[in-house]
Amino acid sequence: MENPHGSQQPGSDEPEAVAASIFDQATAPPWQRQITLRAMLVSMLLGTLFTLIVMKLNLTTGIIPSLNVSAGLLGFFFIKIWTKLLDKTGTLRQPFTRQENTVIQTCVVATSGIALSGGFGSYLFGMSEVIARQSSEPEGAHDIKNPRIGWIIAFLFVVSFIGLFSVVPLRKIMIVDFKLTYPSGTATAHLINSFHTPEGAKLARKQVQQLGKFFSFSFLWGFFQWFFTGGNNCGFENFPTFGLKAYANMFYFDFSATYVGVGMICPYIINVSVMIGGILSWGLMWPLISNRKGDWYSADLKDNDLHGLQGYKVFIAIAMILGDGLYNFFKVISRTTAGLVYHLKEKDTREGLPVANHSNSATLSPSYDEQRRVQNFLKDQIPTWLAVVGYVTIACVSIITLPYIFSQLKWYYILLLYVFAPILAFCNAYGCGLTDWSLASTYGKLAIFIIGAWAGGSNGVLAGLAACGVMMNIVSTASDLMQDFKTGYLTMASPRSMFVSQVIGTAMGCVISPCVFWLFYNAFHDVGVPGSTYPAPFALVYRNMARLGVDGFSSLPKNCLTLCYVFFAAAILINFIRDFAGRERARFIPLPMAMAIPFYVGPYFAIDMCVGSFILYVWERLDKTRADEFGAAVASGLICGDALWTLPSSVLAIAGIQPPMCMKFLSRTANARVDKLLQT
Repeated sequence: MENPHGSQQPGSDEPEAVAASIFDQATAPPWQRQITLRAMLVSMLLGTLFTLIVMKLNLTTGIIPSLNVSAGLLGFFFIKIWTKLLDKTGTLRQPFTRQENTVIQTCVVATSGIALSGGFGSYLFGMSEVIARQSSEPEGAHDIKNPRIGWIIAFLFVVSFIGLFSVVPLRKIMIVDFKLTYPSGTATAHLINSFHTPEGAKLARKQVQQLGKFFSFSFLWGFFQWFFTGGNNCGFENFPTFGLKAYANMFYFDFSATYVGVGMICPYIINVSVMIGGILSWGLMWPLISNRKGDWYSADLKDNDLHGLQGYKVFIAIAMILGDGLYNFFKVISRTTAGLVYHLKEKDTREGLPVANHSNSATLSPSYDEQRRVQNFLKDQIPTWLAVVGYVTIACVSIITLPYIFSQLKWYYILLLYVFAPILAFCNAYGCGLTDWSLASTYGKLAIFIIGAWAGGSNGVLAGLAACGVMMNIVSTASDLMQDFKTGYLTMASPRSMFVSQVIGTAMGCVISPCVFWLFYNAFHDVGVPGSTYPAPFALVYRNMARLGVDGFSSLPKNCLTLCYVFFAAAILINFIRDFAGRERARFIPLPMAMAIPFYVGPYFAIDMCVGSFILYVWERLDKTRADEFGAAVASGLICGDALWTLPSSVLAIAGIQPPMCMKFLSRTANARVDKLLQT
């Protein structure tokens, strides 16, 4: 927690004592001692477990929950048991610290993250003969590359590390200057801090109590939702909250504790921007465009066909994200080049970008918490030259190696991807910091179209899918690393230990994930077949995108590119207005990056986030001091409890256990028809 009353000396036992000061007596170990052998062993064990879970979900539903909190919690559990046993025998040499806990969480998430960004249920498996047979287009031998564990491991090792180097030079700007919230990273840090809070700190003890209460509530609420509404065609999504209905009935209160907590952590303007984007897209644009079916695009197309409405959703969202991201990227570069980057905190950042606190944050002097965290975060610097050399070296290796793995992927295609990859990695990390959403798959789809159209003909499908993998791995690992930097910033873990543990976890994932996939692929011979236990539903979607990409952007529906140009320019214009409107007025101007998220993924989480903002707003009006002290703890408890429930729910899904009940909301007319049917 940041202290709302300004600086506070360490050692205070009053309620106003700040979070960082209560750890002063426990000095953080050097970064080399934060990465221990026991931490790596536990990380490998948990990384394998989580990879199994992610791979199972990858090949079934294709929807993967965040596992950051579960990794931090289970890492604490295993190491704590180990250290207690050693302590009883008198052989404990190094105590378990929150920095080591953070290293475990980082390594586990990096390991299991490869199972998602590796494309085992999407672009990579979409290259296979099994998926090619399901495509409506005629296929040839040049369009197929069946999975083999050797080339998969080689491919992942070549493309998975470069994203770590792409945003390292911007870590101070993103975390310290921009003060991006990274809600999942913030919630994980609060949970880890609560595990390791020293005895005797009154405020910290109360914060832990609040976190524990809402952690338990959120976990039980997740179980309740699964028990009553987890079945097919069940759920609260059928209940149009507040009478607000839009195209495809996408506006509803999802009762998600995670997004309510995220809404309490994110600044008000972020949540409002998400809501505005949801209303603009799903409330106005998509219904209007859908009315042009048969004119702008064929009326026979499915909803997820890029030739139809889905094409507008994907590419307009990309246009807004690129416009916002490019504006801020070049803004940062220009300030750095001019030698003004050190003044961003006092001037440009406050005027142009949202910060972690709310509108009054600019008027407060840095708290003791912030001073300690910034000092620790900047102590163990990762040299910029190392990041540049690492990026260039891996890029050169990739340019030489990847054409041997995919003959359709020419060296100049890869060079183009690596030239623009740092910009897109910045955009994704920046957007993730604002809204907690990583849109790595969106940037991958952009690569499919660009490289697929460039390669064209018989080479376009595999070239596009391979390019998608390159881009997805870069932007995904970049946002994951920045999320972990935020966790490390709040737990005062060294940035070097964060980076090294991410590298180790990525290396583990490059071996563990292909082995786990190979296990599924050989144990179940119907993987990828519709209607089977493991249908891999997104693999065919990605292959069809690649087939569409061969025809280039001209194959997009009517007026789609025109709308993309309009929204790209609008994003730049809104940012320009924000920068020149002044700090007070800029607080009321929405952010294009946050507005763009619901364009693509839907606005179902927008009301949840706004409810979180409303709760915090009312709380601040009733008791601002307690809201400042406990708001983040309550939000973290909601996020952590809901996130932890994903672990047992995933295990239940793997075991094929269905919830015993189905609660569903119906209109009065539909309910009467159901009653009549049951009575017959």
